[in-house]
Amino acid sequence: MSAISAKDVKALRDRTGAGMLACRDALTEAGGDIEKAVELLRARGEAQAAKRAGAEAREGVVQSYIHANNKIGAIVEVDCQTDFVARNEKFIEFARDVALHVAASNPIAISEEEVPAEEREREERIAAEQLSNVPENRREQAIAGKVGKWLDEVVLLRQRHVNEDKHGGKTIEELRAALSAETRENIVIRRFARFTVGV
Repeated sequence: MSAISAKDVKALRDRTGAGMLACRDALTEAGGDIEKAVELLRARGEAQAAKRAGAEAREGVVQSYIHANNKIGAIVEVDCQTDFVARNEKFIEFARDVALHVAASNPIAISEEEVPAEEREREERIAAEQLSNVPENRREQAIAGKVGKWLDEVVLLRQRHVNEDKHGGKTIEELRAALSAETRENIVIRRFARFTVGV
């Protein structure tokens, strides 16, 4: 069976609201069959908002975080489907936690798809140079592994939340997916901006 593509994982995630890893695992188990993967996720209770998959997230909040030294700050927009959830304290707390995380971790994009092509190509070139001694038949996989680790560091949804004590090493995507499951709504981190004095 061929490897599960990022496009298929994204399609399944868009349809079910489940986390990236859960979607990849379900697709692998289903042999790449998206319909079967949807059933697996629903059976596991991981397909959030399955009935509202097409519903747009048009409500939400803007939250900010300013570091204690007043030299670093961030502002984020997190959206949901209803005003009721937008006023929910857990939803607002999630948005605040994302703002704090953005200030601390300085991601370059929300999702893997939003990473600028030139930055990804640069990382692939660097990885290829670093792995020039790896046998040809394993080099492509090794380069993909190195680029994947870089994406874990710079893509917001793939980053582990900086507050390990509070979030136990979960990624922003895992936290988003859990909140989506709890609220039964599509939760979307729409955009963010990070500010540093003098930069």
